[in-house]
Amino acid sequence: MVSLDYSLGIQIINFVLLIFILNRLLYKPLLGMIDKRKQTLADSETEIRRLRETVEHQMAAYEAKLHLAKAAAVEEKNEIIRRGAEEARAITDAVRAEIPELMEQFHARMGQEIDAAKKILTGQSQKLSIEIAEKVLGRSLR
Repeated sequence: MVSLDYSLGIQIINFVLLIFILNRLLYKPLLGMIDKRKQTLADSETEIRRLRETVEHQMAAYEAKLHLAKAAAVEEKNEIIRRGAEEARAITDAVRAEIPELMEQFHARMGQEIDAAKKILTGQSQKLSIEIAEKVLGRSLR
Protein backbone atom coordinates (compact mmCIF):
# COMPACT_ATOMS: atom_id res chain seq x y z
CA MET A 1 0.00 0.00 0.00
CA VAL A 2 1.06 3.57 -0.51
CA SER A 3 1.91 5.57 2.51
CA LEU A 4 1.30 9.30 2.62
CA ASP A 5 4.38 10.85 4.02
CA TYR A 6 6.96 13.47 3.05
CA SER A 7 8.23 11.31 0.09
CA LEU A 8 4.93 11.96 -1.68
CA GLY A 9 5.58 15.70 -1.46
CA ILE A 10 9.12 15.22 -2.84
CA GLN A 11 7.76 13.13 -5.70
CA ILE A 12 5.15 15.79 -6.49
CA ILE A 13 7.90 18.44 -6.46
CA ASN A 14 10.09 16.16 -8.65
CA PHE A 15 7.18 15.64 -11.01
CA VAL A 16 6.45 19.36 -11.34
CA LEU A 17 10.16 20.13 -11.68
CA LEU A 18 10.49 17.38 -14.33
CA ILE A 19 7.50 18.76 -16.24
CA PHE A 20 9.03 22.25 -16.11
CA ILE A 21 12.48 20.99 -17.27
CA LEU A 22 11.04 18.70 -19.98
CA ASN A 23 8.76 21.50 -21.14
CA ARG A 24 11.72 23.86 -21.34
CA LEU A 25 14.28 21.47 -22.88
CA LEU A 26 12.18 19.06 -24.92
CA TYR A 27 8.58 20.05 -25.60
CA LYS A 28 9.03 23.72 -26.50
CA PRO A 29 11.94 23.10 -28.97
CA LEU A 30 10.09 20.12 -30.44
CA LEU A 31 6.86 22.10 -30.77
CA GLY A 32 8.90 25.00 -32.20
CA MET A 33 10.39 22.71 -34.87
CA ILE A 34 6.95 21.28 -35.64
CA ASP A 35 5.51 24.81 -35.97
CA LYS A 36 8.48 25.83 -38.13
CA ARG A 37 7.95 22.77 -40.33
CA LYS A 38 4.21 23.51 -40.59
CA GLN A 39 5.03 27.10 -41.55
CA THR A 40 7.54 25.89 -44.16
CA LEU A 41 4.97 23.48 -45.60
CA ALA A 42 2.33 26.23 -45.64
CA ASP A 43 4.78 28.58 -47.37
CA SER A 44 5.65 25.85 -49.86
CA GLU A 45 1.98 25.20 -50.57
CA THR A 46 1.40 28.92 -51.04
CA GLU A 47 4.37 29.10 -53.41
CA ILE A 48 3.13 26.03 -55.28
CA ARG A 49 -0.33 27.58 -55.61
CA ARG A 50 1.18 30.85 -56.82
CA LEU A 51 3.41 29.06 -59.34
CA ARG A 52 0.50 26.94 -60.53
CA GLU A 53 -1.59 30.08 -61.07
CA THR A 54 1.31 31.69 -62.92
CA VAL A 55 1.72 28.62 -65.13
CA GLU A 56 -2.03 28.52 -65.81
CA HIS A 57 -2.01 32.21 -66.67
CA GLN A 58 0.98 31.76 -68.98
CA MET A 59 -0.66 28.70 -70.58
CA ALA A 60 -3.82 30.70 -71.16
CA ALA A 61 -1.77 33.49 -72.74
CA TYR A 62 0.12 30.92 -74.84
CA GLU A 63 -3.15 29.32 -75.97
CA ALA A 64 -4.53 32.73 -76.90
CA LYS A 65 -1.39 33.58 -78.89
CA LEU A 66 -1.49 30.16 -80.54
CA HIS A 67 -5.14 30.67 -81.46
CA LEU A 68 -4.35 34.09 -82.92
CA ALA A 69 -1.39 32.67 -84.86
CA LYS A 70 -3.56 29.87 -86.26
CA ALA A 71 -6.25 32.36 -87.24
CA ALA A 72 -3.64 34.55 -88.94
CA ALA A 73 -2.19 31.52 -90.75
CA VAL A 74 -5.65 30.47 -91.96
CA GLU A 75 -6.34 34.04 -93.11
CA GLU A 76 -3.01 34.17 -94.95
CA LYS A 77 -3.68 30.79 -96.54
CA ASN A 78 -7.11 31.97 -97.72
CA GLU A 79 -5.54 35.16 -99.09
CA ILE A 80 -2.91 33.15 -100.99
CA ILE A 81 -5.60 30.86 -102.39
CA ARG A 82 -7.69 33.87 -103.42
CA ARG A 83 -4.71 35.53 -105.15
CA GLY A 84 -3.85 32.24 -106.88
CA ALA A 85 -7.43 31.92 -108.12
CA GLU A 86 -7.34 35.52 -109.40
CA GLU A 87 -4.03 34.91 -111.19
CA ALA A 88 -5.36 31.68 -112.68
CA ARG A 89 -8.50 33.53 -113.83
CA ALA A 90 -6.34 36.28 -115.37
CA ILE A 91 -4.16 33.74 -117.18
CA THR A 92 -7.23 31.84 -118.37
CA ASP A 93 -8.85 35.05 -119.63
CA ALA A 94 -5.63 36.02 -121.43
CA VAL A 95 -5.44 32.62 -123.10
CA ARG A 96 -9.13 32.78 -124.04
CA ALA A 97 -8.51 36.18 -125.60
CA GLU A 98 -5.65 34.70 -127.67
CA ILE A 99 -7.65 31.69 -128.86
CA PRO A 100 -9.69 33.47 -131.61
CA GLU A 101 -6.52 35.05 -133.02
CA LEU A 102 -4.71 31.71 -132.95
CA MET A 103 -7.71 30.05 -134.59
CA GLU A 104 -7.68 32.68 -137.37
CA GLN A 105 -3.96 32.13 -137.90
CA PHE A 106 -4.51 28.36 -137.89
CA HIS A 107 -7.36 28.59 -140.43
CA ALA A 108 -5.35 30.94 -142.66
CA ARG A 109 -2.32 28.63 -142.57
CA MET A 110 -4.53 25.59 -143.10
CA GLY A 111 -6.13 27.30 -146.12
CA GLN A 112 -2.70 28.06 -147.57
CA GLU A 113 -1.55 24.49 -147.04
CA ILE A 114 -4.76 23.13 -148.58
CA ASP A 115 -4.32 25.39 -151.61
CA ALA A 116 -0.68 24.31 -151.96
CA ALA A 117 -1.68 20.64 -151.62
CA LYS A 118 -4.43 21.11 -154.24
CA LYS A 119 -1.97 22.63 -156.70
CA ILE A 120 0.51 19.81 -156.11
CA LEU A 121 -2.19 17.13 -156.36
CA THR A 122 -3.80 18.70 -159.44
CA GLY A 123 -0.48 18.71 -161.28
CA GLN A 124 0.36 15.18 -160.19
CA SER A 125 -3.14 13.84 -160.92
CA GLN A 126 -2.94 15.16 -164.49
CA LYS A 127 0.44 13.50 -164.97
CA LEU A 128 -0.77 10.30 -163.38
CA SER A 129 -3.94 10.19 -165.49
CA ILE A 130 -1.90 10.66 -168.66
CA GLU A 131 0.49 7.88 -167.63
CA ILE A 132 -2.44 5.56 -166.83
CA ALA A 133 -4.12 6.35 -170.13
CA GLU A 134 -0.87 5.72 -172.03
CA LYS A 135 -0.39 2.38 -170.30
CA VAL A 136 -3.99 1.36 -170.91
CA LEU A 137 -3.89 2.43 -174.56
CA GLY A 138 -0.36 1.28 -175.01
CA ARG A 139 0.70 4.38 -176.89
CA SER A 140 1.84 7.90 -176.07
CA LEU A 141 -0.72 10.68 -175.70
CA ARG A 142 1.67 13.55 -176.04
